[in-house]
Amino acid sequence: MPSNFQTHDSALSAGGRFGRLSYLGWNMLLGLSMCVVGIIAALFIPALSNSPSIALLFILGAVAIIIYIALIYFSFIFIIRRLHDKNQSGWLSLLMFIPLVNLFFFIYLSCAKGDTGANNYGAPRITQGWEKVLGWIYIVVLPISILILAITAIPAYQSYIEQAQQLQQYQQQINQSE
Repeated sequence: MPSNFQTHDSALSAGGRFGRLSYLGWNMLLGLSMCVVGIIAALFIPALSNSPSIALLFILGAVAIIIYIALIYFSFIFIIRRLHDKNQSGWLSLLMFIPLVNLFFFIYLSCAKGDTGANNYGAPRITQGWEKVLGWIYIVVLPISILILAITAIPAYQSYIEQAQQLQQYQQQINQSE
């Protein structure tokens, strides 16, 4: 009896489909891996920067570029697979290059329900348990991190504005006294 679900597919290839939790789970995994890379870089790069070797700087720069390209590649793979779940072309993933549109497009990809049955891109994919866990963590952590960012950024911006206004007033006083 044929199965109505995909059971053997590579999540790292553009062919196939991703449900909402699979998409969010893989994005969370990608984000966690980038955090690990960032921590490793923060620990080792200062130790390596004491050497004046230009070759070392080129090697570190090349590694950073390769990691960044891999990040973009896998992000687009996940977007394409999510679009396939909606029976839409992967070419729509190029919307992620348009500022502000990419925010609403991400929300759409995260919230819109996929096709329940088989579509032009195959049968639905079974969401693994770890994908569900990471997806739900992503759903909880993303709004909390945005809230924390807003709580810290708004007072810092207000302080910046006040300091700029004080500096402007000070410069006007100096100009008037001359």
